[in-house]
Amino acid sequence: MDNPTTSRRPWKKNLYENREYADNYTDPSFLKDMKTNTNLKTYTAAEAFTGATRLSQQISMVTVFLVIFHHLYTERIGPKTIFFQSAVGTIVGYFIYAGRDIQVAKFIEDSKTAVAVLVFGFIFSPLLHTLTNSISTDTIFSMTFFVLVVHLICFDYGISGALVSKAISLNAAIFGSICLASRLSSALHAFVLLEVAAVFFALGPFLVCKLYSIQLLVLSMAVCCYFLHSISHTILCTYVCALAFVNVFCPWLFLRLQKYKNNINGPWDEAVVVEESVT
Repeated sequence: MDNPTTSRRPWKKNLYENREYADNYTDPSFLKDMKTNTNLKTYTAAEAFTGATRLSQQISMVTVFLVIFHHLYTERIGPKTIFFQSAVGTIVGYFIYAGRDIQVAKFIEDSKTAVAVLVFGFIFSPLLHTLTNSISTDTIFSMTFFVLVVHLICFDYGISGALVSKAISLNAAIFGSICLASRLSSALHAFVLLEVAAVFFALGPFLVCKLYSIQLLVLSMAVCCYFLHSISHTILCTYVCALAFVNVFCPWLFLRLQKYKNNINGPWDEAVVVEESVT
């Protein structure tokens, strides 16, 4: 009597010609096309550090915004002063971003848009100021912390990813700003804080992306350390430790673990149709 394994037809990589074999059977030849780490990119220490500084830059931006809120909340600086300084900074940043390509017609249109946003923001600021009066301050601060973390997670750092979303990042930052604005003493304070939030989170990323450099990061970190030193030494230490974690520990851990990366590609991958030009 013949052995059933020897009388079967040879296994083929074809679904309809392997009826004599189990569904999960694979021939040793099935793995001959397997490849490992075909598209693996190995990053250097400089590349890992540079990528981490993008996150540090945005953390510094959020920190400066919170410092401005603290000064409005404690009445250290008047809202009119902050509004004037942010308006001047916005105008200067606009001309820096536009450079030599600035056009009078486009500048007029952008100015109209900015004025319209300011007018509507000023009109609705009393409503936004009292929007969350029924919620406790501790709850407001906790909500703000979590939505700003969402803003940092979903922010576009120049790489593609499943969590990257400019819309979610911006909406989270604006929502946190509205929460904080409700804790201020007047509608004018709320209006100024929301205007600063629009500058930092809606317009600021465009200018920072264009002018980004290590020098800019060092300057923003120095500004944050200077103001945090006058507010709280504990918060200053937390900020410094967070930057050390992001800029030192995370790149070191990434470089250490990337040697364990092991991607396999083979016949089981989804087929990709490649169009070839016919001459």
